[in-house]
Amino acid sequence: MRLELETRRFYLGRDYSEAVEAAGGLPVHIPLIPDKEFVSDLIGHLDGILLPGCDSDIDPAYYGEEPHPKLKKVVPEKDETDLLVLAEADRLNLPVLAICYGMQALNVFRGGKLIQDIDAQVENCIQHQQAGNLGRNSHGITLATDNMLFDLAGGDATKLRVNSHHHQAVKQTGRDLDAVAWANDGIIEGILDTRPERFVLGLQWHPELSWNSDAFSRRIFATFVKEFADRVVERQA
Repeated sequence: MRLELETRRFYLGRDYSEAVEAAGGLPVHIPLIPDKEFVSDLIGHLDGILLPGCDSDIDPAYYGEEPHPKLKKVVPEKDETDLLVLAEADRLNLPVLAICYGMQALNVFRGGKLIQDIDAQVENCIQHQQAGNLGRNSHGITLATDNMLFDLAGGDATKLRVNSHHHQAVKQTGRDLDAVAWANDGIIEGILDTRPERFVLGLQWHPELSWNSDAFSRRIFATFVKEFADRVVERQA
């Protein structure tokens, strides 16, 4: 979930839950309680982890940098809880789908670094912080071949366009992660775990906003849910 600082409320946009449910999963919200025992107990009852986007930035201290002047608000409870969740997901070998901020948290958890502000730190960048209709596909991406994400894109793999509303991005990938998708200005838009036995996918765009109208987005959620559903069947066999 997220934390609304002004009202002290946990919350999360409906699109994530609706996309998981439509794909056959049972969504469970994880409150931002950064307690290791609590997180361990809760994650032990789950079969997969979806790390959603967020309107805050990860504290750059986690990747060894001082805050850039364009860094936005930092919510310690969000950073700490996401990192604890990722540690449990790794320990239990759970499938992970990480979206936008979630992808950035995944990369930092694995020892990677972030671009703190694209406009200020990347020359000749395109517009990544789209306003207005957040679900509108606003720029193209290029996919590496011979990987799961390319396969999910199917015949559309060479002409993909995605929505975009983020001001940070992956700068240096962390351990066991490879970049597999890029915007035309070189910004990394997708990462995958390099270990064939692990399902860990990070996306910089928001497929939860387009699953109802876009086949590629639906396949992403369907594959994620099938991955942890198959694990449930194996565990119960």
